[in-house]
Amino acid sequence: MARTITEFKAMLSGGGARANQFEVRLNFPDNAGAADPSGQTSRFMVKSAALPGQAIDEVAVEYRGRTLYVAGDRTFETWTTTIINDEDFQVRTDLERWMNSINGMRDNIGALGPISYMADLGVIQYSKNGAPIKAYELINCWPISIGQIDLSWDTRSEIETFDVTWRYTDFKGGGENSQPLSAIVARLEDITDLVRDAS
Repeated sequence: MARTITEFKAMLSGGGARANQFEVRLNFPDNAGAADPSGQTSRFMVKSAALPGQAIDEVAVEYRGRTLYVAGDRTFETWTTTIINDEDFQVRTDLERWMNSINGMRDNIGALGPISYMADLGVIQYSKNGAPIKAYELINCWPISIGQIDLSWDTRSEIETFDVTWRYTDFKGGGENSQPLSAIVARLEDITDLVRDAS
């Protein structure tokens, strides 16, 4: 059956989600020594991120010259954010302190257990009217790399940015019925408030 542009328009809820309407919530563990442990500054400085991906591995089972693929275990990709660098280097310095708390730069010692260096982070997708329409809480995050910042005399009219790659164990907000959007957003707010009050 032929479809019309009018039918398509009726199905395109809100005119389509916009990739530039988002916010990232970075929180820092207590022992990271962050100047901004609740990540208030990072809400403005994270200029790009992604809604997290996921995959289910496949297991090949051979049977009489044929291969049957069955579902294996769920895996989660790393998560990458791009952060704007301001002249006080606050977000970058806080992230460097976090990594140093995991493994010291000079002494090669650090956190004794995962609970002391992991934190829950969040990313929220907003509609064009500012209402949250999708949110993910990434559980047990920690930075595995902080990217270099390129410097050059040839660069003009650009603000520095750097990438941070994160590892996490799983996330909330991927469609499970037990975590409605409002609960995830409220939890991200609670985490931010708790960390700010603790500092």
